[in-house]
This record gives sequence, C-alpha cells and structure tokens, in this order.
Amino acid sequence: MPDTLPDLHRAAGVLFDLDGVLTPTAEVHMRAWQAVFDQVFAQWGIVPPYTDADYFAYVDGKKRYDGVASLLRSRDVEIPWGEVSDPPEAETICGIGNRKNAAFAAALRSEGIAPYPGSLALLQSLRDAAVPMGVVSSSKNAEEVLGSAGIRDFFRIVVDGVVAERGHLASKPAPDMFLEGARMLGVAPAAAVAVEDAVAGVASAAAAGYGAVVGVDRGAGADVLRAAGATGIVDDLARLLADAAR
Repeated sequence: MPDTLPDLHRAAGVLFDLDGVLTPTAEVHMRAWQAVFDQVFAQWGIVPPYTDADYFAYVDGKKRYDGVASLLRSRDVEIPWGEVSDPPEAETICGIGNRKNAAFAAALRSEGIAPYPGSLALLQSLRDAAVPMGVVSSSKNAEEVLGSAGIRDFFRIVVDGVVAERGHLASKPAPDMFLEGARMLGVAPAAAVAVEDAVAGVASAAAAGYGAVVGVDRGAGADVLRAAGATGIVDDLARLLADAAR
C-alpha cells in the first residue's frame, strides 16, 4: 500500500532535519566518521571494523558525543567522557567527537555544499505559500552549513547542537529537540510536519507528537524509518511537490 504523504503547504509549520534532508552533508559526515573511527579502531584493536551500517545504527541523527558513546558501547568499549574543550587527540568521548568535527569542518570549507535540487524547490514553494519553516539538527555546524548552502533565510528558527547543549536538550531519539523546534516556531506539534532521514530523528519527531513525520530514505531503509514512526517515505523532497500538485 503506497504511503499517504501530507500536503506540507497546508501545515501550520514544517521542521526539517538538515544533513541528508536539505543538503548532502550527511555524506561528508559519513566520510569524516569513517576516517576517525577507522583510526580509533586500528589503534585500539577494536573489532569488528566500523561500517556504514554502524553510522545509521549508532551515529546518524544524534548529537556528536552521544554518537561516539553509542558506537563505542556497541563494541563494549567504555572510555572517559572528557570535556567539550578536549583537544582532538584526547582519548575521550569528547576528544574523538572533536576530532571528527575538525575533519568535517575541513571538508566542508574545502569542498563547499549546495542543497539538494528537490529540497530547494520545496523550500521555495513553501516560502511562496507562507508556511513557517524551521530546522532541527543535532549538528553544531548547522548554521555554517545553512549559510554555506545559501538557504539560511528560508527558516525562522534553527534548533541545533549548540541550542541543544545550551538548553540541556536530550539528543534524538528523545523528543526534546523537536518539541523545542515547535515551541520556537510557535506551532503545536500535532499541527506540524517533520521531515527526517535519520532513524533517531524520525523517532524523535514521532515521540514529540508531530501530526506527520516524513521519512527521507537516503540509506537508512524505508522499513526501518517506518518502524521508527515515519508516516510516509520519500527518496527526494521533490516528491512532496508532486503530491501537493495533484
């Protein structure tokens, strides 16, 4: 049975994840995590090797340090949490997370980023329809990515890793970040739509009581996203324009 997709143009508000939904930065994140974890696993003799499946299961959609801890815990490895100020070479959760962030930031600045064409077309259509929009991203780099991609002005609010840390918001899949996004945008979750590609993010929006949760399948798998709470699945946000036109 085909998914029933919501008409975003009739929503009280739409809140988007960023990486993998609006921009292909998820691929940059994946490469940065792969490089860091390959080095850590080799140095510490951790097996089995890190794979893309680990990214989707333990890292994707979560705040950076929570992702590190979750991945290492999956290999029965426990290390000190450390401090946010830890240098990248520190053998702590924060040190490893900061090492990854340095790799991501270097790649972003050298390669640049552009939004997915279908995502940009949807943002333009929703702005023309005066639909309030926001971003809910676990990344502390969200503002830089939005600015680099030239799409920051589409959004009234951004709840990112910096906001989450400052407000002591629990990482996705907890509902905190999507609840805060709806509050800041001034909409009831039940009247809003969330658009997410990460399993943790879909679960977060569903737990926050969003009226619809669109899962964007960029590799996590449609069935997995549905099981997490997605009410509809697309592989490109342009599909949401096509559905609205019918």
